[in-house]
Amino acid sequence: MRPNVMARTLVSLTAVVGIAAGALAGASTSFAASESAPRQAVTADASVLAVVNLGLSTNQAKGVQRWLRAEWDYNDSIDGQLGTDSWKAFQRHLKAHHGYGGSIDGIVGSGTVSALQRFLKNNGWGYAGEIDGQAGPQTQAAFKTFANWCVNNY
Repeated sequence: MRPNVMARTLVSLTAVVGIAAGALAGASTSFAASESAPRQAVTADASVLAVVNLGLSTNQAKGVQRWLRAEWDYNDSIDGQLGTDSWKAFQRHLKAHHGYGGSIDGIVGSGTVSALQRFLKNNGWGYAGEIDGQAGPQTQAAFKTFANWCVNNY
C-alpha cells in the first residue's frame, strides 16, 4: 500500500501545483490584457471659456458686462461670467485710459491686472495697494466696489 500512498500524494501535489500555475497564468494574462487593451479617445470639444470674475458674484459681473456693453463695445451675452469677450472689452478701456500696453486678447495676465489696479486706484474705487499685477484681496475688494456701482447704474 505504501507505493499507492506515495502515488496519490504525488498526484495531489502535482494537481495543486498545476492549479496554482494555471491561476497565476490566467491572472497574468488578464492583467496583460487590461494593460494592453486599446483606450478610447475622447472626441468631445475640449475648448474652455476662460472665466475670470476676480471674486465678483454673478450679479456683480452682470453689472460690469452691462457697463462694458454701454461703454466699450461688448457684444456678448450678459451672463455674469467675465470671459474672453468681457475682458477684451475691458482691455480696450484699460488701453485707452489706464496704461494697458498688451494685446486685446481677453487674457487676464499681469499686464491686464496692473492696468485694472491703476483704474481702481486712480478713479476712487478703493484700491490703495501697489501696482503689482497680482489680483489679490485688495484688488478684488476694489473691483467689487466698482462692480456694485455698475449694478446700480447700468
